[in-house]
Amino acid sequence: MFLFMAVAESHADHSKADNRLGLPGNMPRPINVLMLGAGSFFTTSILKDVVLIPNNAGGELRLVDIDGERLSLTEKLMNKILEQVEGGEKWKVLASTNRIDLLPGTDYIVNAIEVSGTACVRFDNDIPLEFGVSQNIGDTIGPGGLFKGLRTLPVWISILKDAERLCPQAIVLNYTNPMNMMCLAAGRTTSMQHVGLCHSVQGSSHQLAKYTDVPYDQIQWQCGGINHLAWFVEFNGPDGKSLYPGLLEQARDRTSQFSQDEPVRSDMLAHFGAFITESSGHLSEYLPYYRKRKDLLDRYTDTGYRGQESFYADNWPTWRQNQDTSRLKQISGEEATKLERSWEYGAWIIEAREKHSPTVIYGNVLNTGGLISNLPLDGCVEVACLINRNGIQPTRFGKLPKQMAAICDSNMRMFDLAADAAIEKSKQLAAWALMLDPLTSAVCSPAEIEEMTRRLFEAEEEFLPGYR
Repeated sequence: MFLFMAVAESHADHSKADNRLGLPGNMPRPINVLMLGAGSFFTTSILKDVVLIPNNAGGELRLVDIDGERLSLTEKLMNKILEQVEGGEKWKVLASTNRIDLLPGTDYIVNAIEVSGTACVRFDNDIPLEFGVSQNIGDTIGPGGLFKGLRTLPVWISILKDAERLCPQAIVLNYTNPMNMMCLAAGRTTSMQHVGLCHSVQGSSHQLAKYTDVPYDQIQWQCGGINHLAWFVEFNGPDGKSLYPGLLEQARDRTSQFSQDEPVRSDMLAHFGAFITESSGHLSEYLPYYRKRKDLLDRYTDTGYRGQESFYADNWPTWRQNQDTSRLKQISGEEATKLERSWEYGAWIIEAREKHSPTVIYGNVLNTGGLISNLPLDGCVEVACLINRNGIQPTRFGKLPKQMAAICDSNMRMFDLAADAAIEKSKQLAAWALMLDPLTSAVCSPAEIEEMTRRLFEAEEEFLPGYR
């Protein structure tokens, strides 16, 4: 297992990045970074982080989005950011609605596409709800996650095939959900070097540290599993002693602030022995325990990310609109742009590779060679990865405790079939995938799941061409 010092992830310590990474100086060359889905909220964060890399050599920020209006907004904002940062003149912003225009010569592809926009959000949520399947987010697993994958993976595969032809040396950094399915599809259909990136490990380590009396930069931890369901199997203080006894005491007290803030994650810690890397509401969708009866929903879910029913479906269109409004205000100067580096992994990967200055991130990669030895070898896992001039090098975690591995495995079986369903354009594989989904199978019979799948295919037919 990889022992991780929390200081390496501290957002507060990013101002000390040169010392933390031991960076040897200037980046040796200009680079071209292409952002797919430039309308995404990830864009300005990650590309801003790139231009803030110390001693960078500049290059091109390449923006691609099929929505010309949102593309234009992002282009204007990125140019505004370049005017405000030191060395911004070394960078050039290019934009196109056609990725073929900008893929040649690209060094890094950052993927944040959203196929169908907001058109299917209500279908993904409301049709399953008629069958009793209550979702909080519904974009990674469950009926919503499955159908987002069925819409997105075919487009993703076509992007990767274009990249193989036009920029085969590029490294692909994926931020689009459903993360596990996306990484499986990439691994099964392309030779492109790729990694799936999320911020749940960074964020969750900070969250868990709040409930201890130990400063975050003194905590050591080990984490492994799958995206949104990775386990902090160790969470220790500076003396190497486990901080879990105190955390378990809080988790078992259902009136504690910890339990109130994280009703599902604290309960899983109390019963399975480790904290998990996703908000309580979203995590509840990966499990068969919390969303199958009204009394359980009343007990273990709350507002917002703590499990509110239909939270994503009810709010995502507004969030998206508010994001565009914020960009307009930043362009006009009415709203300030935060010019500091975030804890998103993208720019840290680019910096470590370009400067040949090793660092460690948590990435979603194929379980080749048994990185987590008691999880399926043809699946996708989330583990510590070493980054240097050689690119992305996953480290071996070893075995998860069996009860934790079993929870991950139950999700991976669903992801396995779901990825194949999208690759093969198979409605039958999609139905079987949903029959293996932990939450859906806890609520519905196979016949009900088959009917739900049929209705979702009919409702979203416009965005699911070629399925048979």
